[in-house]
Amino acid sequence: MSGRERLVTLGLDKLIHEKARLMILTYLSSSDSQNTGFTELRDQLDMSAGNLSIQLKTLEEAGFVTIEKSFKANKPNTTVRLSIEGRKALDAYLTELETILATARPARREAP
Repeated sequence: MSGRERLVTLGLDKLIHEKARLMILTYLSSSDSQNTGFTELRDQLDMSAGNLSIQLKTLEEAGFVTIEKSFKANKPNTTVRLSIEGRKALDAYLTELETILATARPARREAP
């Protein structure tokens, strides 16, 4: 199958492809700790609390993240963890993206 034929069969996961959700999954995937705090995600990704909440809910419904709510020193504490399904989905998305890039790069080099 040629590179062009392979591109026709690709289907980037639209749930992950949305910029905010891709940023969240990438950040969680690259984290040294299993759990990441809501405020850390909000601040590091420069997102509003409302937008982050909506995106996390979408990812949670898809099974890509788990969200735990608790209290620390009588203050609400929300942590987020990338699930096994989320890691697999992100890996599959990145593999598809790498295929697109590998197909486009040779064509770009040939252009005048």
